[in-house]
Amino acid sequence: MFDVKQQINAVSRQVGSRTLAAGEARTVTVSQTYKTDIDDLWDAVTSAERIGRWFMPVTGELKLGGHYQLQGNAGGTVTACEPPTAFDATWEMGDQVSWIELRLTPVDGGTRFELHHIAIVGDHWDTYGPGAVGIGWDGAVLGLAMHLETGEGMSPEAAAEWMASDEAKEFYTASGRRWTEADIAFGTDPAKAKEVGDRTIAFYTGGA
Repeated sequence: MFDVKQQINAVSRQVGSRTLAAGEARTVTVSQTYKTDIDDLWDAVTSAERIGRWFMPVTGELKLGGHYQLQGNAGGTVTACEPPTAFDATWEMGDQVSWIELRLTPVDGGTRFELHHIAIVGDHWDTYGPGAVGIGWDGAVLGLAMHLETGEGMSPEAAAEWMASDEAKEFYTASGRRWTEADIAFGTDPAKAKEVGDRTIAFYTGGA
């Protein structure tokens, strides 16, 4: 369906840290440049109708102060909305709260998409590392790339079928390996980074 290696190589991944009022946090950053103008990319990532074509169905208001809910996934509140460059929101699942910051920047050949997912360090991070959210965001930027190229989306049935395919397992494995490398570059002990990275890859590929 697509070139796994090409897509993996098109994405930049970085692990960082922040100190928040709530405690020490880690940042997982994923970025990719798309061959479209900033207004089109902004529309693709803030229009509920278009988000449903490349990510998952979303309800609510995607504007400052608005509340949103992704079907079967996170919900939250929009905390910043500055068209066409910046969109921030809380990312809430159950009693867990983290934050996302999206930045769009015009560059030669298109527009750069950069998303930061910020979470307080805890047992989940210690167990699964950056790939826990990083692999999911890799899947999202893949979906966005396919949508921007074709204008279409993938039905839930087709998405579920692909996620169980060998191609998807290859993609998740390659993504997980890159997040392990980003974790080591951040300063995590290589043995620890590989341990949590392998655990996360196994979760995504059904090997857990």
